[in-house]
Amino acid sequence: MTLEKLKQALPNITDPKLLQAILEKGQEMTLESGKVLMEPGQFIKAVPLVLEGSIKIMRMDDDGKELFLYYLEPGQTCALSLTCCSAAKPSEIKAVVEEKAVLIFIPIQLHELWMDEFKQWKDFVSSTYQHRFHEMLIALDAVAFKRMDERLMRYIVTKMKQLKANELNTTHQEIANELGTSREVISRLLKQLEKKKWIELGRNVIYIRDDFEELISK
Repeated sequence: MTLEKLKQALPNITDPKLLQAILEKGQEMTLESGKVLMEPGQFIKAVPLVLEGSIKIMRMDDDGKELFLYYLEPGQTCALSLTCCSAAKPSEIKAVVEEKAVLIFIPIQLHELWMDEFKQWKDFVSSTYQHRFHEMLIALDAVAFKRMDERLMRYIVTKMKQLKANELNTTHQEIANELGTSREVISRLLKQLEKKKWIELGRNVIYIRDDFEELISK
């Protein structure tokens, strides 16, 4: 990772001293799709900064059921990881690499020092909390107030934007896991969307119309 590439990956950080510190002190890693980055109960020893790819953040219950919360994309970090770091508590989330990702891990000790040393790091952490809190409210509202068909359509739109593609390679069970429902429910709702000709179902793949987001907003 060069300094120039780091600037491009972290556009909100412009302080040259902070960028140099991240470059020198951070540990760069490349992780393949499907790699489990973090699980509930693990202690977090470093703050992950996503430079390329994406990370899926999920909440799990005692029975192992998963609920999708949000994605981490280039230039972002995880607010829940920051919270666990600051409180020295084990993780309460599961993080899985969605697309092959390049990350830089900042040791906890440096994170705490940089909060005092670099105003931009403090601002970056603060904006991360605000952004993620908003996303958590959206996720909570969806579970509490939205019908499952609305949640499914919003999920499809989110995946399209995140992957920048109209083809989702996933199973009905995987979608059900992320939305906290059964495979049968998801299969039924997807077939309804297919009857409307908004999507086309294949084997472990969903083809989506270009104007899908416009259709569901009408």
